[in-house]
Amino acid sequence: MSEHVIVTDLGYGDAGKGTVVDWLCAQRRVGAVVRFNGGGQAAHNVVLPDGRHHTFAQFGSGTFRGVPTHLSRFVVVDPLALAAEAAHLGEVGVPHPFGLLTVDREALLATPYHVAAGRGRELARGADRHGSCGMGVGETMAYALEHPGLAPVVGDCETPARLARKLRALRETLKVPGPPVADCVAAYRAFAERVTLVDSSFTTALLHGRPVVFEGAQGVLLDEWHGFHPYTTWSTTTFANALALLDGVPAIRLGVLRSYTTRHGPGPLVTEDPTLETAEAHNGTGPWQGPFRVGHFDAVAHRYALAVAGGADALALTHLDVPVSRMCVSYDMGELPVGTAGDLDGQAGLTGRLLRARPRYLDGVDDWPAAVADALDVPVHLGSWGPTSADKTRLGSVIAPERV
Repeated sequence: MSEHVIVTDLGYGDAGKGTVVDWLCAQRRVGAVVRFNGGGQAAHNVVLPDGRHHTFAQFGSGTFRGVPTHLSRFVVVDPLALAAEAAHLGEVGVPHPFGLLTVDREALLATPYHVAAGRGRELARGADRHGSCGMGVGETMAYALEHPGLAPVVGDCETPARLARKLRALRETLKVPGPPVADCVAAYRAFAERVTLVDSSFTTALLHGRPVVFEGAQGVLLDEWHGFHPYTTWSTTTFANALALLDGVPAIRLGVLRSYTTRHGPGPLVTEDPTLETAEAHNGTGPWQGPFRVGHFDAVAHRYALAVAGGADALALTHLDVPVSRMCVSYDMGELPVGTAGDLDGQAGLTGRLLRARPRYLDGVDDWPAAVADALDVPVHLGSWGPTSADKTRLGSVIAPERV
């Protein structure tokens, strides 16, 4: 059986999942990158040794290596954003990006109406904003839960009349401005003709070929059930969706972390330190996400992420070229309790405690891979000292190199 790998961020996102997936695809003959949560709000930066750069949202981060992408049923698919992403990939040297893409017909479809509704909801919160990428992913998930059977899915793009009915009902329910329904139907029909739409059995077939890399979006500390409510995403960010797609087929669970802890927008960041000097070439303040915040490595929060995710087999540690030397090893409130999945009131209570928590630090850390492995009791398999695959070093043997 081929050696499959699940790549998941054990923080608040932005840890470097894209560059880790790119490295994995450079090391082995990977059959496909499977996206297993999130949607167009992902921002996975990959830089090649020759300087070419792309921020991967829905395409998998192995695309520069010619590795196909499969968008599973757990992804919220935005065809308009995909078209823009494909155009940029073409500009940076990827021929025919849509030819590398398969999409599950059961995946939910994000539309301009969802985007408008989601942005309006976030603006209405005023100073109490929860944090959003402004891509309508949360609104798409919420509508599907409230209106089962009426939510547009990718497979509807093959049946224009059915798609039009669903889009008209969606626009009427959300009561938002947006393009004419006929224009959306035409765009989505063109999308369906350019990509390969498949059934869920396609993933099963993939697993019997070359190794598959499952690429997660966002981070476990933003998980819809285990994150710090209400500053969370409408997405399962743990290994769970990938494990469901694997359906018992073995895979290595690879957690990704930085040598310091970050988050975009509002919510707890116990170790936040605005004076921490880091170089962020691809992160900054966004109109919807809010400011990019940095803090010292938070072993307490990352141990919690490991606990709610069911553990990991290995870690990838990025940004080791940043001169940081402080690690949070405990809080004054103790370790974070793992609550019952779905108990959002309980998670909100935990959030309140976190916003008052005070960190206790270990100073003088110089061997970050060893310190992180010791603090989290998980081996560090990969170290990254820069943005390209050439800046990475294999530190462990959990994921074997290509066997010829």
